Amino acid sequence: MLAVALLGASLAGCGTDPASVPPRSANTAPPGAAAPAVGVPTMAPGPGGLTPVFERRPEGPGGEKVVALTFDADMTADQGPRAAAGEHFDNPALIADLRRLKVPATVFMTGRWAQEYPAEARAIGADPNFEVGNHSYSHYAFKSDCYGLPVVDKGRMREDVEKATAQFKKAGVRNTVPYFRFPGGCYNDEVLRTLAPLRMTAVQWDVVSGDAFAKDADAVADQVLAGVKPGSLVVMHCTRSAAPVTDTALQRIVPELRKRGYRFVKVSDLIRGAVHR
Repeated sequence: MLAVALLGASLAGCGTDPASVPPRSANTAPPGAAAPAVGVPTMAPGPGGLTPVFERRPEGPGGEKVVALTFDADMTADQGPRAAAGEHFDNPALIADLRRLKVPATVFMTGRWAQEYPAEARAIGADPNFEVGNHSYSHYAFKSDCYGLPVVDKGRMREDVEKATAQFKKAGVRNTVPYFRFPGGCYNDEVLRTLAPLRMTAVQWDVVSGDAFAKDADAVADQVLAGVKPGSLVVMHCTRSAAPVTDTALQRIVPELRKRGYRFVKVSDLIRGAVHR
């Protein structure tokens, strides 16, 4: 099941370019939504009040060389027995290297991951270089035909997102941001309409790392380095059992992008730059 889930996250989702959507204040949140820090930017609702979708900061004059690395901390609702048997859905070495390399990053965390690794989730959320986005509680798909993932009932989609938020609070996770990443990257307008009351910004990506189940770290690094352009948003994973070479690939990606003049930022920085253009 995790293989299918990560395969989905390795493929670009569909969506509309939100670059023209105006910003809105994110200082308050409705019941069940993430409680962001003051000043965290979000996109305004899309046409018809749909949940807005952000994929990449549009390139402006001069093409400022900024890039956001994002890491999905995946774990499905039914994988507890596998974790108990010793399978590692976390990757503490990856987080440690992000700190060592001084790379800001956004971690899209499932509620089930935070439940399994509360101390790690809390430590990530306490680090000012990181921010934590919502990746659902169950890591089940929010629409059918999403790489074979089981699908959350339409009537329980908001509940699944809210359950993840509640788990973050229970684990003491700070630095949460009102951003949501769809499991598998799969959504449609009906789903965006269903989640609209949560007043979150859905976050996709424009660069697929290909780290899901990859065995060649250089191939992952090559794919990222070939795809990054100013304002890019890269999807990677923070799951040892399903993305075992991500940390090794990072050792090439970070210094090479810095050599090219790139500055690493969080998703909130990309969105802030987009809405203030």
